[in-house]
Amino acid sequence: MFAVPAVLGVAVIVLVIMRIPDEWVVPRTARFDLLGSVIYALALVAVMAGVSTLPRAVGAVLVVAGLAGLAAFVWWELRAADPVLNMDLFRRNRVFAFSNLAAVISYSATFAVGFLLSLYLQYIKGFTVETAGFILVAQPAVQALFSPFAGRLSDRVEPRVVASTGMGLTAVGLFFFAWLGDGTSVVFILLILGLLGFGFALFSSPNTNTIMSSVEARYLGVASATLGTMRLMGQMLSMAIAMLLFAVILGSARVTPAVHAEFVTAVRVAFVIFTALCIVGVLASLARGRLRDRGIAVTEGVDVTAAGDRAAER
Repeated sequence: MFAVPAVLGVAVIVLVIMRIPDEWVVPRTARFDLLGSVIYALALVAVMAGVSTLPRAVGAVLVVAGLAGLAAFVWWELRAADPVLNMDLFRRNRVFAFSNLAAVISYSATFAVGFLLSLYLQYIKGFTVETAGFILVAQPAVQALFSPFAGRLSDRVEPRVVASTGMGLTAVGLFFFAWLGDGTSVVFILLILGLLGFGFALFSSPNTNTIMSSVEARYLGVASATLGTMRLMGQMLSMAIAMLLFAVILGSARVTPAVHAEFVTAVRVAFVIFTALCIVGVLASLARGRLRDRGIAVTEGVDVTAAGDRAAER
């Protein structure tokens, strides 16, 4: 589990050194926003710890405290001379703001799919862990196959159209999974996993392209880090929804044949919620507006900000 990613990480380092040209970075004279970083870290830890312990009272308290901390972080960043996160990227850049919102919604609606289906395939269908794993590989395999195509497509077609289409297909797949039952065939599951993989591919690459292309070069690091944060927060929320449903519907009971009906109910409700989230995500994706209307030309993944935007920033 850890050795394989380590090998891939080394391969990425080699590719970066060999294939990515050096770039000149503007020297930073700003001071590090230590207070903002501390507030953000503590708030995010509180939210994550609270979500993982819901529906217990201590979990609710931690979530509220974490949200209050995030509000304090925003308040401080709006007033800091050298903020760790420039809030103007969200306030004045509609494309950036709604693309990140679409990202967090997408991961909230999809991350727990593998978790839920792995349990379903083992407990309801009676498959071994290995067989369940092979079945679930269908989704990331399709995503890996079509992601490069989706990235190139978003260089030629308005990215919000491609990304919104992908999230729409994902919503359709999640809706079909809301009808899972004891008699659902493996072929049906594989087909829907393939549809989800295709939808993920159409959304993820173009959405990332949009986020990175909507900011000036000096904000690329912030944009990338913000997208990473949205991804992790969405994954956390997705698992929280699944575990909260298990806690409410199954209680503390183990998943045994005696509670299979309740387990299937929890899985179905989760997929209904995820479908609704995806529909909201489609709306957020469409609401971002046209990337090229902002004077940004996207060519093979390289963004060029219009001179007017640069002058306005200066």
